[in-house]
Amino acid sequence: MKITSEEAGIIKNCRSGKIRYQEILYKHFYAFAMRICLRYAYTKTDASEILNDSFLKVFKNIKKYDEQRDFMPWLQTIIVNTAIDYYRKNAKYKPTLEIEEAENEVIEAGLVDDLEFNDIKKLLDELPEQYRLVFNLYEIEGYTHKEIGQKLQIDESTSRSYLTRAKKKLRKLVEIHFELKNERKIRT
Repeated sequence: MKITSEEAGIIKNCRSGKIRYQEILYKHFYAFAMRICLRYAYTKTDASEILNDSFLKVFKNIKKYDEQRDFMPWLQTIIVNTAIDYYRKNAKYKPTLEIEEAENEVIEAGLVDDLEFNDIKKLLDELPEQYRLVFNLYEIEGYTHKEIGQKLQIDESTSRSYLTRAKKKLRKLVEIHFELKNERKIRT
């Protein structure tokens, strides 16, 4: 998506070091950036920390931004990399959770279509952090397992394994979600 002339003016003023325009840029792209941060963070507090760290990097490196390219993908790359850095920094404080092997059951295609954003967010929040991170990078951002391995400093095969486990866990969680939803309907 090409930036507007208004956005180009904001970026130009940021590049000139005008602090007022940094605030304008932050506010202008806040919603876009926060949506990305929320995919990688379990709490809004963590997402805010990733967001603020990301914008600090944007302001520090805004002069390196190539105006011939789209701004939003450049910003998105910084946010994703900041989320990965945040994960690495905090991973040593979080225990690694090993999940049980989910059964290979087929889910009705219509079930997933009935999920709303908040439902999906809650399901993703139930994944262990490593699985969630790989799932987001592969399924949403479009990185290859090789790229994910390099970014997270894990083997390519580990990335594949985390993605497989994430999908199995999500299948099970979707089933549970709809079983609970159906039980509530029956009670009412």
